[in-house]
Amino acid sequence: MTDLHLTEKSSRKRYNILAMVFITVVINYLDRSNISVAAFAMKEDIGLSNVQMGYVFSAFGWTYACLQIPGGIIADKFPTRILYSLIMALWSVATLIQGMVSSFAALIGLRASIGVFEAPSYPTNNLVVTKWFPENERASAIAVYTSGQFLGLAFLTPVLVAIQSYFGWRGLFIISGIIGLVWAAIWYFFYRDPKDYKSISKKELEYIEKGGGLIGKNDVKKEERKKFDWNDFKQAFIYRKLWGLYIGQFCLGATTIFFLTWFPTYLVEFRGLDFLKSGFLASIPFLAAFFGVLLSGFTSDYLIKKGYSVEISRKTPIIIGMLLSTCIIGANYTENTFFVILFLAIAFFGNGLASIAWVFISLMAPKKLIGLTGGAFNFIGGLAGIIVPIVIGYLVEDGDFSPALFFIGGIALLGFISYTFIVGKVERIVPKSYK
Repeated sequence: MTDLHLTEKSSRKRYNILAMVFITVVINYLDRSNISVAAFAMKEDIGLSNVQMGYVFSAFGWTYACLQIPGGIIADKFPTRILYSLIMALWSVATLIQGMVSSFAALIGLRASIGVFEAPSYPTNNLVVTKWFPENERASAIAVYTSGQFLGLAFLTPVLVAIQSYFGWRGLFIISGIIGLVWAAIWYFFYRDPKDYKSISKKELEYIEKGGGLIGKNDVKKEERKKFDWNDFKQAFIYRKLWGLYIGQFCLGATTIFFLTWFPTYLVEFRGLDFLKSGFLASIPFLAAFFGVLLSGFTSDYLIKKGYSVEISRKTPIIIGMLLSTCIIGANYTENTFFVILFLAIAFFGNGLASIAWVFISLMAPKKLIGLTGGAFNFIGGLAGIIVPIVIGYLVEDGDFSPALFFIGGIALLGFISYTFIVGKVERIVPKSYK
């Protein structure tokens, strides 16, 4: 059944839900990345070195990565409406409090706490899309909500810079936290799973279900559910295909983390740009990544509907994207601001192309363990958030960012190798018999 079978009387409520997830992702990344805008002023105000700033950037990743697997399990077990509202409110409070502290240790603790509360967010996003969208629309849906992290930052980065200019870096954190608290309340009052969504039509519900959407309150049928045990955990780590995805996600995350942490500092300190001007220039790579992820998702679904293989439709954008991300190294070979931004925009456009990788969790993870596998996937990807900011902090200790860009480009090349040679055929994994 295709979208053409939906009659005029059929609702399209899944797009309302997708819009909510999109906004949630924007807020999620606002609270991850606002520190990159605040970093320059914060370093001077509190007296932090580049190495210390690297640890502050990294602190989010410590807890975020380590709690991805528990976060995936939690996403499987608790109602999405309640879970997402709660964790969003908690990470927003932690964001707000960042504007009230003045010590290195306090910043480390608060960044780590945001990582705790955001840990279940992407496994939850994936579960929402798995519930609300048939398989032939899923890459597009993932592309739309993933684009929120790029489009939001593309347009918000100049706004965040302006807010800091008027209210200081403390006001930036306080305003960001208030926005998140308001949206947490909105999510609680308006989100429902498909079967609980009162205004959804029967035709849309049937369309989602027949297309592979898991429309019920739970992600698998009642007779298929079982309590979590350590054999479930084992299943997330014994397959080569999944390790290919995990390594690829780490490599994808490395480029993303650079742009979410060190990028504004790179423009201001290494390239010598005016702070306000850097806010507008910094938005260009994010806008490029936005177009990249949308192009990837809609092209991928288009190819599927035209009958191309899953390997060609799903893997090609990611492989091309990883190769393009290596272009970040080109910024080391020019002093012209236009070409610096161009190379960085091409690299982040490639990152956007590769950012539909979550579709592989929907398509390949064991059906009963989508949340857990998604948690493992994001755990490995989250390690980039721990390792990359600290490594860059040491690489740029003397003020030269060139080694850092070589480092990011090399990791992108590893991602290309992983998706090309390790992932293999795209198919649902049927778990081996438990012994």
